[in-house]
Amino acid sequence: MSSISRNLQAVQEQITTAAQRASRPVHEIRLLAVSKTFGPDAVIEAAQAGQAAFGENYVQEAIDKMAAVKALRPELVLEWHFIGPIQSNKTRLVASHFEWVHSVDRLKIAQRLSEQRDPALPPLQICLQVNISGEASKSGVAPAELLELAAQVARLPRLRLRGLMAIPEASGDDAQQRLPFRQLRSLLTELNAAGMNLDTLSMGMSADLEAAVAEGATMVRIGTAIFGKRDYKESDSA
Repeated sequence: MSSISRNLQAVQEQITTAAQRASRPVHEIRLLAVSKTFGPDAVIEAAQAGQAAFGENYVQEAIDKMAAVKALRPELVLEWHFIGPIQSNKTRLVASHFEWVHSVDRLKIAQRLSEQRDPALPPLQICLQVNISGEASKSGVAPAELLELAAQVARLPRLRLRGLMAIPEASGDDAQQRLPFRQLRSLLTELNAAGMNLDTLSMGMSADLEAAVAEGATMVRIGTAIFGKRDYKESDSA
């Protein structure tokens, strides 16, 4: 068994344990393997171990990787998620190449994705990124502005609003780490009470997976625990 295969198995076991502790069915929680900065060989290795959904932060790197994986293993059916900040000049590429986008935090970006999504493709699955910890350095819509943005995005054609994403401030304390995840879950509940049919909480990474699962995560974004430490020198900035 390869190291990536072993790591994937260990992460799946961690998710299962966290789900059991939270009295949640493990099938409610999807693993998104964050493959940014890792090459096509790493993606193929993970796919051969059964992983189908991959998250990318950098547009051009991701598109090159998709093409390389397709050329090397055309039989693989993978699902690509864009999880990084979106520049306006990259929306056409994102709309054309990805199945999911987790990082929409402005109406302008959502409108461009809607306009540039090929009608022949399935609707682009959208999560709104919320700046749940209020950090100046983090992207995301403020919680107070979320309902208005969600209502606007939900009306756009060729998009399907699925839920919320957040990258909360790290905390060394488990109880403290759970608070922002609980807040994000409450925001999703409020949106659904307002008439939206949302089902996705994209939250939790390698360091805070258990806290996220305990508070209702339906998709966890795990990179380092699967692929190892990253080298950022080769990636683009979008």
